[in-house]
Amino acid sequence: MPLDGRLLTGRSSLNEAALTGEAMPVDKAPGDGLLAGSINGDGLLEMEITAAKGHTLLDRMAAAVQQAQSQRAPTQAFIDRFARVYTPAVVLVAVALAVLPPLLGLGTWSDWIYKGLVLLVIACPCALVISTPVTVVSGLASAARRGILIKGGLYLERARQLKTLAFDKTGTLTEGKPQLAAVQPLFPSVNVDQALHLAARLDASSMHPLAQAIVAAHAQRIGSVLEPVDHLQNLPGLGLTAQLDGADFALGNERLAEQRGAVDDAARNAARALQAQGHTLVWLMRGAQTLALLALSDTPRPEAAEVLKTLRARGLTLTMLSGDQRASAVAMAGRLGMPEDAVRAPLLPQDKLDAIAKLADEQGPVAMIGDGVNDAPALARADIAIAMGAAGSATALETADIALMQDDLRKLPELIDLSERVATVLKQNIVVALGLKAIVAALTLAGIGSLWLAVLADAGASLLVVLNGLRLLREERP
Repeated sequence: MPLDGRLLTGRSSLNEAALTGEAMPVDKAPGDGLLAGSINGDGLLEMEITAAKGHTLLDRMAAAVQQAQSQRAPTQAFIDRFARVYTPAVVLVAVALAVLPPLLGLGTWSDWIYKGLVLLVIACPCALVISTPVTVVSGLASAARRGILIKGGLYLERARQLKTLAFDKTGTLTEGKPQLAAVQPLFPSVNVDQALHLAARLDASSMHPLAQAIVAAHAQRIGSVLEPVDHLQNLPGLGLTAQLDGADFALGNERLAEQRGAVDDAARNAARALQAQGHTLVWLMRGAQTLALLALSDTPRPEAAEVLKTLRARGLTLTMLSGDQRASAVAMAGRLGMPEDAVRAPLLPQDKLDAIAKLADEQGPVAMIGDGVNDAPALARADIAIAMGAAGSATALETADIALMQDDLRKLPELIDLSERVATVLKQNIVVALGLKAIVAALTLAGIGSLWLAVLADAGASLLVVLNGLRLLREERP
C-alpha cells in the first residue's frame, strides 16, 4: 500500500506484520482501512487515499521515534566529572604543600618542594582516568564475542540497573511464522490425517503463509504425494475452491464458510473454543458441510520460556506488548509462563510508546526488546532499546542501543551478567587507583614517602587497572 487509505472494491489478505506486529495475514473487505507499507497478498484492490504523504502511520511512527529520542538527556561518566575537579584541586594542594610550610617557617624549601613533587606525581589521575575506558572496551569486546552488539559503554553499564523488560511478541518471543497447531474433524467419517491431506491438496499451489504452513505440516506428519485438484479457483480475502474426486471442496475463513452455509452450531462452538486459545482458523468444507477446522498459530522460540523464567528469578518485571488480538497474545503468554495481567494487547505503535513511558515512570529503568518497524517508537523511548538483530528490521536496528545478532534470547541474562561484572571491575579499579594514591600520599606527609615510591605507585596503579580490566576478555563463553 503506497499510502493510508480505505478499501473501495475487492478482497484480499494483507501482511501488516511490520506495522502492527500481527503475525497472521489480515483479511480486508470493502470499507476496511489500509495502512501504508502493508503488503497485498492476493486480489485486485481499489482504494481511496485518506492520508497524504507526511501524515501516514509510517510518518507518524518516524515522528514518534524522533520525539522519543529527544527526551533522552545525555549523562556524563562519574570519572570524567570527578577528574575535572580532582586534577586542579590536586595541583593547588601540591603547590600549597611546597610553598606554605616554608613561608610559615615549618621547614626548608627543598624538603617541602620535594614533598610537593611527590604528591603531584602520586596524585596524577592517569590510573583513575584510564581504568574506565579499558574496562568498558573489554566489556564491549567480550559482548561482541557472544553475539551481543552494544553501541556504547553507557548501555553496557545501564543494563544491570534495569527493573522492567518489555517484550514484543511476534518475532521476538515467537518465531513469527504460522504453524499448524491442531486439526479438529467435525464429520464422523473424516479423521485428522484425512482432513490434513485434503487441505494440503487444496493449498499445494498457494503462496499464502497459512497455506504454506498447512502443506509443511502435511509433509512432516504424513509425507504422501499431493495429487492435483481440478478447477482450482482463488477467492481473494476468502480462500479457495476446487474439485477433488468429483466433489466440490472449499478451504478458507469463516466468512467463506458462512457464504456456503457451512456454519452450524457445532462448527461455530468448536471455532470459538479454538479462537479463545489464540488460534487462526481455516475451514475445510465439502459442499455445505464443514469437515474440519485447522488451527494455526505462531510458535514460541524454543528458549523463550526458560529465559523468561531466569529473568523473573532475578527480580525483573516482565511484560508483553503486542499488536495481535488479545486472545492470541494471552494464549502465547500462557505458553511462555507469563500471567495474563502482564499482557498488553492489541497495541498500535503509539500505544507501545505510551506503555513504555508509563512503565519507566512507575517502575524505573525499562528495556524494550523488539524487532519490527512497529517497535521503533517504543525502542526509542525505552532506557535501553534491544533489537533482535538478524531478524530485526533496519529501523529497529538503527533505533536500538543493543542488538542480539543471533536472535537468541539467552543472550539477555548474559548481557545483564556482563554488565554486573563490568560494574564490579570498575569499582575495583577505582578503589585500586585511589587507594594506592591515598597510601603513598599519607606516607609522604609522614615523611616516609619518596619520589621513586610515587612513580612506582602511579605506574603500578595504571598497570593494575589495565590488567584488571582486560580480565573481562578472559571470561569463558558459556
